[in-house]
Amino acid sequence: MSVNISDLEEHFLKSIESNARLTDDQLATMLGCDVSTVVETRGRLESLGVIAGYRTRIKWETVTSPPVESFIDLAVQPERGYGYDRIADRIKQFPEVVSVHLVTGSQDLRVVVRGQTMQDVASFVAERLATIDGVRGTATRFVLKCYKQEGDAFARPGNDERLAVTP
Repeated sequence: MSVNISDLEEHFLKSIESNARLTDDQLATMLGCDVSTVVETRGRLESLGVIAGYRTRIKWETVTSPPVESFIDLAVQPERGYGYDRIADRIKQFPEVVSVHLVTGSQDLRVVVRGQTMQDVASFVAERLATIDGVRGTATRFVLKCYKQEGDAFARPGNDERLAVTP
């Protein structure tokens, strides 16, 4: 279902997408409207399901014991009348699963999984994902390092990674 939004609502969404911690006063200034309009806009977009939630992106590698993240590509037999939807709905219920995507290529679904260790992820794949009816095969890829996620580039400690600007 597609929702029609105004130009103001689109600017509002782009603003909070890059920084969900902006205050209503800051958003009103940025958007050139009053605070009550910001509050109404946020309420409308939340009630329509356009704003699905607010999240914080964490650089897990900066904490002790960061979780292990992996991409699990699944070859799946689609079901008559449901395609891939019922299998994807089942997979997305697992707490270890961060996201599930229908993709093109030799595999059908890409599942992002987090666990405390590589063994935890391997066990999850072998015991929970691979045993689902309709899953014909899996391919696991562990994330070794993340350089950029959801638009945020992660700088290496001690390195200034800004691009040089010349006159």
